[in-house]
Amino acid sequence: MNFELTQEQKDIQKAAREFAQGEFEKEKILEWEQTHAFPKELWKKACKLGFTGIHYPEEYGGQGYGVTENILIVEEFCRKDSGVGIALSLVDFSSEVVLRFGTHEQKKKYLIPVAKGEFISAGAYTEPDHGSDITLMSTTATKQGDSFLINGTKTFITNGSIADFFIALCQTDPNAKPPYRGQCTILIDKGTKGLEATEIMPKMGIRMTSTAELSFSDVRVPLANLLGEENKGFYQVLEFFDESRIEIAAQALGIAQGAFDRALDYTKQREQFGRKLVDFQITQHKLADMATKVETARLLVYKAAWNYDQKRIDPKLTSMAKMFAGRVAVEVADEAIQLFGGYGYITEYEVERFYRDAKITEIYEGTKEIQKNTIASALIGKLK
Repeated sequence: MNFELTQEQKDIQKAAREFAQGEFEKEKILEWEQTHAFPKELWKKACKLGFTGIHYPEEYGGQGYGVTENILIVEEFCRKDSGVGIALSLVDFSSEVVLRFGTHEQKKKYLIPVAKGEFISAGAYTEPDHGSDITLMSTTATKQGDSFLINGTKTFITNGSIADFFIALCQTDPNAKPPYRGQCTILIDKGTKGLEATEIMPKMGIRMTSTAELSFSDVRVPLANLLGEENKGFYQVLEFFDESRIEIAAQALGIAQGAFDRALDYTKQREQFGRKLVDFQITQHKLADMATKVETARLLVYKAAWNYDQKRIDPKLTSMAKMFAGRVAVEVADEAIQLFGGYGYITEYEVERFYRDAKITEIYEGTKEIQKNTIASALIGKLK
């Protein structure tokens, strides 16, 4: 059993860390945070250096690596800054559905521009009335001649107002029993007539990431925009979640590590009652607990990524990684604020932002309760 990263993986990790340290400027980050602005310049630079789409095959603009290499980049970006890290790691969100199920032509059209920093992708799955329950879709796609006519509403869509294309999960067979057996994933380009995006703000956290509501009003797209087999959309999205939830877990891991780094540095410098904070046993115990949680989360996240790269799809393990890493991110960021005291509540000291950004990792891509359902189902089996 080998717990070591390969030299190539270490080099990727090092490159991501150096990029983040050199390019994530605190003053600009505070400005983007306050104005809810997407870090467009950084996105372009990251793509130019090959950090986006690293897990795509070379023929589609990537470098042919796996999920493990991708999450190493995500972790390092979020470790340096939670807001920027999340925004940059999600620019290719849901493009994996195209990668796994698209035609060669669809992959060339959409994946290459994502890797180059020309396109941003988005997955349109969540609906106002259904939330985490994707077995039910109110958004419909009706065949009319050589087109789909799409109507409905999606909400909490990551990159919703800045994406160049969307992968939308729609009900195509209204008579399917159960309903999820009649769903399709369909590609929809930005600017298509009848498609409107409305930004949802202000938000507690992830303020550099677009979150929007999408409205589809007689949106017409070619039948050729169907991804994969007809009425298999539900299963495609579930398979995508097995991969994407590892990435969200890596976001949480990076946030936890970044909050811990700041807390450790601060306690080594801050003096109270004539002593460094780090000299007090209670501080040492807090740091020990935080470090143990982070390292445990890392082992689980890395195992989930490695397992996926071995072509062993395990929703239970993926859900464990996301659920646990998300909880650790929230707990470690919370403890970091406590160690900073009043300063932890001040924007300049960053840990308050890490805390606000950490919480989303327990919500999007399936809430922690959904992850527990998945884990329990795998352990117990389906109850009759």
